[in-house]
Amino acid sequence: MSEPKPPKSSQRRPLADNPAVHDQVYEAIRQALITGRIAPGVGVSLRSLAAELGVSPMPVRDAVRRLVAERALAINPANKRLSVPSLTAARLEQLSQARLWIEPELAARAAPRADAALIKLLQSIDEEVDAALTLGDVDRYMTANHRFHFAIYEQAEADVLLSMAGGLWLQIGPFMRVVFGRVGADGLVADRHAEALEALKAGDAEGARRAIAADLSEGMDKMRAAVEAGG
Repeated sequence: MSEPKPPKSSQRRPLADNPAVHDQVYEAIRQALITGRIAPGVGVSLRSLAAELGVSPMPVRDAVRRLVAERALAINPANKRLSVPSLTAARLEQLSQARLWIEPELAARAAPRADAALIKLLQSIDEEVDAALTLGDVDRYMTANHRFHFAIYEQAEADVLLSMAGGLWLQIGPFMRVVFGRVGADGLVADRHAEALEALKAGDAEGARRAIAADLSEGMDKMRAAVEAGG
């Protein structure tokens, strides 16, 4: 049986030709996790990842070491294959609580700093989210949804919280994609992006906090239902 290959990115570039290969490999695998392109339960090897990215195993090994430390990947000690750690109800509850502590706070801190350029960017990204939902394009949706949230969070000027939010998305991204596959586009259209945008336009910190908290809660409720139904 042939080994499953990680999904290919349509925008892949030859990483081996870049000077900061280790960082680029880490970011490439990290983005694949955040957007769910490395699926839960599918084991991959260092060699297959290296072949996909066009690099030697060394920078992949370094990237994997970092991602294991961030709890985004696990290594099977028997065969050294990599996989996304399983999502139990208890682990999901912790991730949900952590996201609700951190991400609404980032949105609230971003609101007083939101300018016309940010609002224009967010409107453009949200149109991309809507287009992806209309087309049922999972990759496009996952990428655009991540961009929308982190365009807001980066405006907060809170590096510690931003780093924590990034680590949480690393762990939850693959399972977001599972939920998308289960409920389909029709089940994901009721996001709170429009409410978040209105709050940011008004510089309303508490309104932004509420909108992002509601957006996260609704998404995590869908994920909880998927876990309870058997993954």
